[in-house]
Amino acid sequence: MASRPKQADPRPAPRLYLLTPRVEDASAFSAPLAAALAAGDVAAVLLRLAEADERTLINIAKTLAPVAQDKGVALLLDGHADLVARAGADGAHLTGMAEFGAAFDILKPDRIAGVGGLTTRHDAMSAAEQGADYVMFGEPDAEGVRPTFAAIEERVAWWTEVFEAPCVAFAASIEEVVPLVRAGADFIALGDWLWRDPRTAAATIADAAQRLPLPEPTA
Repeated sequence: MASRPKQADPRPAPRLYLLTPRVEDASAFSAPLAAALAAGDVAAVLLRLAEADERTLINIAKTLAPVAQDKGVALLLDGHADLVARAGADGAHLTGMAEFGAAFDILKPDRIAGVGGLTTRHDAMSAAEQGADYVMFGEPDAEGVRPTFAAIEERVAWWTEVFEAPCVAFAASIEEVVPLVRAGADFIALGDWLWRDPRTAAATIADAAQRLPLPEPTA
């Protein structure tokens, strides 16, 4: 999830970033995950773990990491920065500046440290200045609340205009993909709504992938 040159021309097409449901059975989720990753250009998977003891969490991640990594996809843990190395993951996604600050020295320089839950522009700028590998905008909070879509588009467009650190924009439905691409997101995050019917997850990812290419400039 490398930085892009500011105002790159032509701008690289965005890539997908998948959030899993809360996983408690790695064996059962391996096949759906593999099918999903085969359906489109996925850059990263954010593994969200169900509550369990530490050894169980590590084993789940160890089982699923190769499913992603063998396809060149980064596997990130949702939190649990202290487990990343032992689980064979590529990094972690942290929520809020306090969690990001506490985890940064654990993860860097060898692993990815991304951050979301950034409610202000100041926090987003601080995360970039402190070395976040990406920032995420638009994801729901713990109560399932997210900003208005217009506010998310505005924040993504502002970020893309000013900063080189990649921006991940959370799409709450397939209809939000194209507007977020147009706003300038480097990655489009598809949330756990994607997995409500595992039989259609791969088709939804393929649909999303078709919406990622940037429109051809008009003469």
